[in-house]
Amino acid sequence: RDVAPSRGLGDVYKRQTMYCKPKVEMETQTYKVEGKTVLEIRINETVSKPVYALDEMDKPWAYIRIKDENILATPVHLKMWQHSKKPEGALVTFTEREQRLLDVLKEKEKLSLNQCCKLCRLNHKTTCELLADFIRFGLVELVFHGHKFYFKLNKE
Repeated sequence: RDVAPSRGLGDVYKRQTMYCKPKVEMETQTYKVEGKTVLEIRINETVSKPVYALDEMDKPWAYIRIKDENILATPVHLKMWQHSKKPEGALVTFTEREQRLLDVLKEKEKLSLNQCCKLCRLNHKTTCELLADFIRFGLVELVFHGHKFYFKLNKE
């Protein structure tokens, strides 16, 4: 729940339509507090992800809500959402590169995306694809710590 100045409900709906793709559903409630009108806006989690917020240049950015913060989604999040929309599921051929990534994650407690790329000698795109699949299969966990996302092997 965020509090921000607004020119009224019209302004809220305009922002929702202009800056969110696809449009998000919201619930609004107004309160009178010490002679001022306070507008509370509740936005429930959407089933179909991602929802993009457009910046001043109309560039779309996807965010993840963690506690009371909006955190920029990683390329791995985007791949996970992209893969989850495929009704046929995912087929991963298990080769040396997949094993190398799992072995490196087993050796280290947690790694950033760039560390995974460097240590496994894999390009960014391939690493994102593999991590997204491994998270989906429950092999790898995505951990948010110190305002940064890390990846670690799921020990269970």
